[in-house]
Amino acid sequence: MQASHGMGYAEYGQKLDQRLAVEKKRELEYQQSRTIITEFDRMVHR
Repeated sequence: MQASHGMGYAEYGQKLDQRLAVEKKRELEYQQSRTIITEFDRMVHR
């Protein structure tokens, strides 16, 4: 948590605005990874 988001679990649990920012970043990273996987699958299954 500290390395990837710059805050510890205690701070994450206490501050709603920072928790929402972390979750938004996680969702964006997830969507980006799904896009990469989809593109890779298309190239493999031609």
